[in-house]
Amino acid sequence: MIRVWTDSAEAGLLDRSGDRGSTFLYLPEIIGARPISVTMPVRLASWEMPFGLTPIFEMNLPEGVLRERLRLAFAKATGTFDDFDLLGVVGHSQVGRIRYTGQREKLEENVPFQSVDEILERRRSGDLFRHLIERFASFSGISGVQPKILVRDEKAFAAHQKDARLSQSYRGATHIVKFWEPNEYPQLATNEYFCLKVAEKCGLEVPRFRLAEDAGALVIDRFDLRLDGTYRGFEDFCVLNARRTDQKYSGSYETSILKRFQQFANSPHVCADLEKLFTLIALNCALRNGDAHLKNFGIVYDDVLGEARLAPAYDIVTTAVYLAKDSMALTLNGTTRWPAAKELQRLGETRAGGTPAQVRGILERIAGAIHSTSADVRAYMKEHPDFADIGERMLQEWEKGASLSLKPA
Repeated sequence: MIRVWTDSAEAGLLDRSGDRGSTFLYLPEIIGARPISVTMPVRLASWEMPFGLTPIFEMNLPEGVLRERLRLAFAKATGTFDDFDLLGVVGHSQVGRIRYTGQREKLEENVPFQSVDEILERRRSGDLFRHLIERFASFSGISGVQPKILVRDEKAFAAHQKDARLSQSYRGATHIVKFWEPNEYPQLATNEYFCLKVAEKCGLEVPRFRLAEDAGALVIDRFDLRLDGTYRGFEDFCVLNARRTDQKYSGSYETSILKRFQQFANSPHVCADLEKLFTLIALNCALRNGDAHLKNFGIVYDDVLGEARLAPAYDIVTTAVYLAKDSMALTLNGTTRWPAAKELQRLGETRAGGTPAQVRGILERIAGAIHSTSADVRAYMKEHPDFADIGERMLQEWEKGASLSLKPA
């Protein structure tokens, strides 16, 4: 059985149910208090899942390399290693406001310290990736197939914030470190770095991000961490659509993203956030990011019963350089083919509430951001020949994407 905590208070109990399911029950004493998710209001009846975990509990489970590393480390001791076991391992250190402990454990985060500068400057000799995976795997409650871990460097987190410092008692993770598999997705960290640059130049909110000197890692500040050491709530669109992680490619941008956001966007800023959300969708099309699925959009909130805002942009990559025939992760107008500008124009007007002039302005702004960042990519390629091949292919995909999806016929 697993104890579930939100905002440092115990909220309920999670246990296995049947052969492969799970059940969650709110503690009686919190009836009337804040729920664990915008999708799971507090009630006396339990929340049942016939297979696996409910989406909010599954949301931060590692995938890919990190999951396999943890399976190998713990399967021998547990005999099996399913999602419930994985949550028990990484549940004490998660993205967002929910934490998990065993029945007799205290709620405390104590992520080992790791200098962000050491990662960025690659000062450690030997295999840094292996060292970080071995040290931080069990502290990394964060989803994604790409290898990523959570580390703690309080000074680096607050360094760019004027006259501010993180709570001295804080011992949780402050940064996300993302790596890439050179044989499968070469230069992926640099790819994402420049895609995030485009998003930033479009006026989208993006967490602080830095590329290691050898381009071996991308370091990103957590956007859910407050300076007082508490967390903002975060829920991705798999949760909002009541879908499991393996269903993250199921749905449409019209309904599963834009309509669903309006359903949960309890905020007077919904119109501004809808514009940003449409911008993000159009940007992914222009950059040829075929991995803009349900888990790569999210909402954030300070109070689960209060205002919900669009989360900062994250996980943006030009996937078409690795998959020549890549297409969109979700459908638009019933298809996953890359859309023409007139289709995005219609989407912005009918689903995001923009005027024709406003939508045209958004597409023009994205085109300008891509053009500006393309110059940065070329300058980087001259100084880093190892990136030249991927960089040139990225620029070609950006040019095709902008020509089709941003410029009127």
